[in-house]
Amino acid sequence: MSQRSSDSDQETSTRPTPANAIGEERILDAAYELLLAIGMRRMTMADIARHAEVSRATLYRRWPNVQAVVAALMTREWTIALVSAFQPDAADGRARLVEGVVEVVAKTRVHPLMRKIVELDPEFLTPYLMERRGSSTVAHLALVEEGIRQGQADGSIRDGDPVWLARQIILVSLASAVSGPVMAEKDEYPKLDEELRVMLTRYLTP
Repeated sequence: MSQRSSDSDQETSTRPTPANAIGEERILDAAYELLLAIGMRRMTMADIARHAEVSRATLYRRWPNVQAVVAALMTREWTIALVSAFQPDAADGRARLVEGVVEVVAKTRVHPLMRKIVELDPEFLTPYLMERRGSSTVAHLALVEEGIRQGQADGSIRDGDPVWLARQIILVSLASAVSGPVMAEKDEYPKLDEELRVMLTRYLTP
């Protein structure tokens, strides 16, 4: 092998990975680990870049600040919860919707990411609870609205505007997910879930 070829191979092996070849999941995984370890307030973009082994330029190319990274992380985590919760084999549309909502609320209430933010950085949640809808809330609303329409189509959910029915369900669900630990001990969470199940079932039954 020529010296030129050897030098070329060495340069290739040490050249930084192009920004567009670095997966977003890798960065979000790093942010997740850091958030659980030190909290969002102490976490910096430099910390995330270092933990993900990417340059700060790469990180800033995708997100402007730590809050934006955490927002993307929360969207990912709640999307995973949504996908796994709404199962197609329920008895009818109402059962599928109610059980799906209860499962997402139960998972959110104990999710390590949510608990750490509530414990150390609760002000991060304030805009999403008081001022605007985040990406996760928009996705939840769309899914619940569609579930209501399906239940109305099969006769298991009462008449009413799916948009407003869905909004009321999301409001109740957010309260149970975020404030549930204020009202119940951890071993009592199943009671919260059962009461939410009863409430939603009665609210939606024709």
